[in-house]
Amino acid sequence: MSHPRLETFLAELYTDAETRQRFLADPMSAARLAGLNERDVDALARIDRTGLELAARSFESKRVAQRRGRKRWLRWSTRQNDEETGRTP
Repeated sequence: MSHPRLETFLAELYTDAETRQRFLADPMSAARLAGLNERDVDALARIDRTGLELAARSFESKRVAQRRGRKRWLRWSTRQNDEETGRTP
């Protein structure tokens, strides 16, 4: 069964620029190298390339925003802790 492999490969396509570039250069070879069955290889060869790129960019911007949010939370948390303990930054 190829379903878990397909999901893993799709996740890599959305999150890893190098994997995505290799795939876009030769979709069938990249999908076969990922161990997908011929049905999945054929389906991926017909993937909406523009949609793939747009989704990948969207996911990346969400990850960046999440990291920024964590950093803000960490700064706020540290500041709160410093105020409670009387430490100054």
